[in-house]
Amino acid sequence: MNTRVCDSGSLMPVDEAIAQLLAQAPPVPSTEVIPLGQAAGRVIAEELFSPLDLPGWDNSAMDGYALRAADVPEQGGYLVLAGRIAAGHSSDVPLQAGQTVRIFTGAPLPPGADSVVPQERCRVYGQRIWCPPLRLAEHVRKRGEELQRGQRLLRVGQRLRAQEVGLLASAGIPWVKVYRPLRVCLLSSGDELREPGESLAPGQIYNSNRHLVTALLRGWGVEVLDYGVMADALAASRDALILASSECDLLLTTGGVSVGEEDHLKQAIQELGRVDFWRLAIQPGKPLAFGEVAGKPWIGLPGNPSAALITTLVVVRPFLLRAQGVERVLPVPIQVPAGFEWPTPNKRRQYLRARLSPGEDGQLRAVLHPQQSSAMLTAACWADGLVIVEREQLLLKDAPVPFLSFAEFQ
Repeated sequence: MNTRVCDSGSLMPVDEAIAQLLAQAPPVPSTEVIPLGQAAGRVIAEELFSPLDLPGWDNSAMDGYALRAADVPEQGGYLVLAGRIAAGHSSDVPLQAGQTVRIFTGAPLPPGADSVVPQERCRVYGQRIWCPPLRLAEHVRKRGEELQRGQRLLRVGQRLRAQEVGLLASAGIPWVKVYRPLRVCLLSSGDELREPGESLAPGQIYNSNRHLVTALLRGWGVEVLDYGVMADALAASRDALILASSECDLLLTTGGVSVGEEDHLKQAIQELGRVDFWRLAIQPGKPLAFGEVAGKPWIGLPGNPSAALITTLVVVRPFLLRAQGVERVLPVPIQVPAGFEWPTPNKRRQYLRARLSPGEDGQLRAVLHPQQSSAMLTAACWADGLVIVEREQLLLKDAPVPFLSFAEFQ
């Protein structure tokens, strides 16, 4: 049994806790090759390079007329209509001096053409087309303008968003090598917990953390193995943990592991591995436990719902992403004016539930929800994100503050 407690007289800075977790992230999972259509949200396991030029030929950026810019006088002039090229088709017939061809967006320019005039700027007189003056290569997408053959598309450790999936499709890549989804075992602790839909006896509450954390993890591409609420018995807890550690890459628990609590889950973890109790300089979410069970990393989250939410977003998310092979794991805040005052300093960094709201001057300001309790989720549902107030910081209204949009935690 191995138990360590962070000095009860000091609080560990949030950034230090994140750095320690990242330093102890497990090796990335094995890889697999999957169809591109299933790759959204997955993490690339190899560098990808373009197998072709994109576009693969000079093509028209507009519906209009393809021509040679030198054939059009400075005041504009007439050209002879010599053909038509629709998208998906091409022409091998060279364009002669004084000729133009009707062309549509995306269609390859015919040999000899170097520019395109939009159709709305031209006048049609049967087979004669009046064209205004134009610049060389106007409205032409050049071959290789976006990508050139052999150019790197994606780096190892990038999570595939819709735009990356689209880029790979445009380069003609049908399969991608990705890391296997991280398997996380989720356990809840507390005799008072019941599932939504069940009746509540006095002193019982619904298990919101189970559903909250599961939704977060799945949004980050994690495969969640839900072990439900642990039975309040040492042998049952020990058996469940042994089984879970054999089936997952990482264990995550909610509730029951704060310093000083008597809990069978905590005792079982101590017998099977190691428990470190950290007192983080974060509000909400001060208690956090980290360690291992049968050689697998384990994180114990606080039981209060808002504390569990903030701690998972801010501290646990970078660890889980790094364990999946992601390189960029930290969210990036923006600076916005504070729509509030913060007159009382705090020993912990505050993550305040806030919404961006325009003032009379049209400037967006961060406005706080009036209820910032660690036990309530209504403020987070109302909010757009989190305002960060640093330790011992005082704020005047309109002072710049860091704001983390919830979109940064996707």
